[in-house]
Amino acid sequence: MALSIRLPGDVEKRLKSLAARTGRTKSFYITEAITEHLEDLEDLYLAEQRMIDIRAGRTQTVPLAEVMKQYGMEG
Repeated sequence: MALSIRLPGDVEKRLKSLAARTGRTKSFYITEAITEHLEDLEDLYLAEQRMIDIRAGRTQTVPLAEVMKQYGMEG
């Protein structure tokens, strides 16, 4: 998939320098950065949305003891 992004000048300069020094493409490092951090971003934004839903009363929490019991981790 082709993708076009705008990077701040200093970030692009660092990316270009890294690519030149290592012989890899800028695309390689962009893909690496996205792959490395996408899961963290998903976790963060999904957790934030979950908190919004809890505070708005659209969903409820489950006590830890109940979760542990459900998965046989009573203790």
